[in-house]
This record gives sequence, C-alpha cells and structure tokens, in this order.
Amino acid sequence: MKKIVFATAFCLSLFLPKTGNAQIDDDQLGAWYMYFVTTTFNESPWGLQGDIQYRNWDIIGDLEQLLIRGGLTYSPKEEKLKVTLGYAHITTGAFGSDSETTSESRIYQEALFPVQFGNRFYTNHRFRFEQRFVEDQDFRTRFRYNLFLNVALNKTAMEKNTIYLALYNELFINGQRDIGNERTVELFDRNRLYTGLGYILNKNLKFQLGFMNQTTDNWSKNQLQISVHQTI
Repeated sequence: MKKIVFATAFCLSLFLPKTGNAQIDDDQLGAWYMYFVTTTFNESPWGLQGDIQYRNWDIIGDLEQLLIRGGLTYSPKEEKLKVTLGYAHITTGAFGSDSETTSESRIYQEALFPVQFGNRFYTNHRFRFEQRFVEDQDFRTRFRYNLFLNVALNKTAMEKNTIYLALYNELFINGQRDIGNERTVELFDRNRLYTGLGYILNKNLKFQLGFMNQTTDNWSKNQLQISVHQTI
C-alpha cells in the first residue's frame, strides 16, 4: 500500500507547477538591448572596456536585468591575448507584474584569446571567473566559458561595410553551491546559444541583431538581442 501511495504521489508531482523561476513564460520572447565600448590609452597595452545591458522578460517593460559593467584591460605586446579585471552591478527583476528587485555586485577576471582561420573565420575564446555578492545570499563564485565565431559573408575580411554571421555559445558553472539559509544551487547554472547577423559600419562601430536561447535547470527562453559595439 505504501508503495502505491508513494508512486501516486510521485506521478502527481510531475504535473504540479514548479515554484520560483519556473513560473517564467518559456514561450514569451524577451529582448536584450546592449551597448559595448572599448578603448586603449594611446599606444599602450592598457585600456578600458564596458557595457550596459537592459534585459527584459518581454520585448520591453518587464525588467529582467539592468547590468552595468566596466573593467581595466591589458593586452601584452606581440601576444593575441587580452586580460580584464572588472566590476559589475546588476539589478534583477522578477518575471511578470511583481516589481520587486534584487541587487548584485560582481568582481570578475577574464582572458580573451582570438584565433583566426583563413580570411573569413574569426573566433574568440573567453574565460571568465566571477566573485558574486548577491543580495540575501552568501558569497558565490561562477566560471564561464564562451566560444565566439564571426564569419564574414560579403567580404573576405572583417572590414568596413562587411555583413557577418555572429555565433556564440556560453556555459556557466557555479562554484559555491550553498548560498545560505539552507538553500543550494545546481552545479550547472545556465547555457546561452546565440545566432545573429552583424554589420560593420566602420572600424570603430558595428551592429548586431540576433536571437539567443538561454537555458537553466528550470526554464528555457528565447531572447531577441540588439547590440551596438563601439571602439573609441
């Protein structure tokens, strides 16, 4: 009898709605609006980079995250490598009509390795380590790896007036899984898979339009992405 009760309860649990982030509408298209900027100090190997991202659960109006990030960069001479030490502040909103938000401060270190194949194929490997101070949670860390691929379409190089295919996949892995108050997170945090088209207006400015699928243990959601990339 106990086995029957347990089996029945287990089967029913499969059909019960999950709480928290599981209430997110997986079928609703979200949108991220992003601006990225980089600069260097004259001819030195030092520079700055930053980005502002306004992320929505829907096309606009239902805040998912507001992210403001900036960092100091260093590119060794005669080396195809850029390292960054940076800081980010993130305001995260709840899905739907709930206006409650949480805040996060984040310190990060990253290394970017560009690799070019022929004239048309440009890849970047980005490794990032984050130290996260999330409101109402214990100290957390996270590891990220992103593989970027840009393919020049109408020209043989990434130059002025080039239209290009932009692809990337980024994997997120949590460090500390205990976040306080007897709460835990999974080792796998999320994955982001993106495809889009870009246009290089000139050597200092390019634009991208694409779609990104973000998957966690609880939900999978598609996001429209519009981004501006500027070098000063």
